[in-house]
Amino acid sequence: MFVDKAIIKIKAGDGGNGAVAFHREKYIASGGPDGGDGGKGGDIVFVVDDNLSTLADFKYKRKYKAPNGMDGQGSRKNGRKGEDLIIKVPRGTVIRENESGVVMADMSTDERFVAAKGGRGGWGNSHFSTPTRQTPRFAKSGTPGEDWEVTLELKLLADVGLLGFPNVGKSSFISVVSQAKPIIADYHFTTITPVLGVVSLGEGTSFVIADIPGLIEGASEGVGLGHAFLRHVDRCRMLVHIVDVAGSEGRDPIEDFEKINLELERFNPELATRPQIVVANKIDLATEEQMARFREYIENLGYQYFEMCAPISEGTKQVIDAVAAKLHTLPPVRRYETEEIPMETLLKKQDTGFTITVEDDVYIVEAPWLIKIICRTDLDDYESLQYFQRVLISSGIIDALREKGIQEGDIVSIYDFEFEFMN
Repeated sequence: MFVDKAIIKIKAGDGGNGAVAFHREKYIASGGPDGGDGGKGGDIVFVVDDNLSTLADFKYKRKYKAPNGMDGQGSRKNGRKGEDLIIKVPRGTVIRENESGVVMADMSTDERFVAAKGGRGGWGNSHFSTPTRQTPRFAKSGTPGEDWEVTLELKLLADVGLLGFPNVGKSSFISVVSQAKPIIADYHFTTITPVLGVVSLGEGTSFVIADIPGLIEGASEGVGLGHAFLRHVDRCRMLVHIVDVAGSEGRDPIEDFEKINLELERFNPELATRPQIVVANKIDLATEEQMARFREYIENLGYQYFEMCAPISEGTKQVIDAVAAKLHTLPPVRRYETEEIPMETLLKKQDTGFTITVEDDVYIVEAPWLIKIICRTDLDDYESLQYFQRVLISSGIIDALREKGIQEGDIVSIYDFEFEFMN
């Protein structure tokens, strides 16, 4: 089953809690606090697996959670780190935050992507010993791991995309110019999944060509198979538009050409501007009049034009040579740039509840929804700190601290972020 889009939920492991413990040893008085730190929660990590060609696995499993970190223990024993959860995806998968739609990662290289960071382990009470606080009886809880709902979208990595109505000869073409072995038959929608083929030009030079399942009129609105697979044209550096010049199925080749380009423009206007070579196929079935009419129409539009009979490889070399020459002038395959997730998205639909406890004059704020905000707050950036302050005010945390009796100069601790309170 070919699946090229999926929505899943991911949750990194929570950090383990710090321990409250005191050193106990015979003949040693007042050994002091020795609670260990909690272990870090496991991350959710995406990696590329070139043995995968579909997102079908995510159709049946939609929730992924990494292990939590272990709690700290006495004798300054730190908790064990939670193992990272590795999720394998096909090369070319684009990962988006589902709510905002921003791109978190483009899995087109071998670089790993940490999509959700595990929570930090809480500090044990040994960290809180000071000259005036020699026996701290509190420790920090571990921070929650990040959680996201993400959209996985597979966009094939191909230099060239084949376009055309069903049964115009795209599968025959890719089968004779590459090692790809698509199913070839004389009926519509023989090709129901995209097929990739590598065209070798010798001396280590090659390019990847994609046979996109046949488009029909209305594809951009979900008709036929086209809507599901138009996204795979997005990355292509150029397009090869194959047309049945003989009109062997009763259609007019000029109308076919116009309809396919209209669907491209409706789906993504930028696609209509992508470099395009037009190839008239089935010349063995066409009359001279048909070929002359179509050739004149295409050349008047300014497109490079070729004629071929794909099953017997007539004219296919000329097409491949022209494609190779054009590719040398074009930028590389498109990579999607990562984007910052808006702060507003981080707060939207979140439970903004919180708790405040006071331990030895330290005001400890716990609010799991603040974790994502803290992780994305740049302590060296004034505007970022101002935004964080506005979040604390709008959520009612500042007012609640005042109600608890906080004074200027007292310490506020929000997970691993601490600051002095200022009125």
